[in-house]
Amino acid sequence: MNATIYKIVPALLWHEARRTGEFAGAPVDLADGFIHFSTADQVVETAARHFEGQDDLLLVAVDAEALGDKLVYEPSRGGALFPHLYAPLPLAALLWEKPLPLGADGQHVFPELAP
Repeated sequence: MNATIYKIVPALLWHEARRTGEFAGAPVDLADGFIHFSTADQVVETAARHFEGQDDLLLVAVDAEALGDKLVYEPSRGGALFPHLYAPLPLAALLWEKPLPLGADGQHVFPELAP
């Protein structure tokens, strides 16, 4: 479906993933049994709904095709299909990571996103 998917991650959790070579997930991911991702069209709303006012976040871009059949698109908000990874995220699938700062208006400032 989408070549690039996105994950918003607290910087401290991501630094641990960098140390171990894979990302097991944030607490919400661990509770749900899969790692939540968003497409380029979904990630801004995800930030507004689930990370409002939070700073010290990173946006990571991941090559969806590198995740194989462990990545499943499932209905969520309003029936939209969201990418869910049913395995730890191997950092070999990482395309890039960038800070996700808060702007003066309190909204997150996103880099340019690839679909």
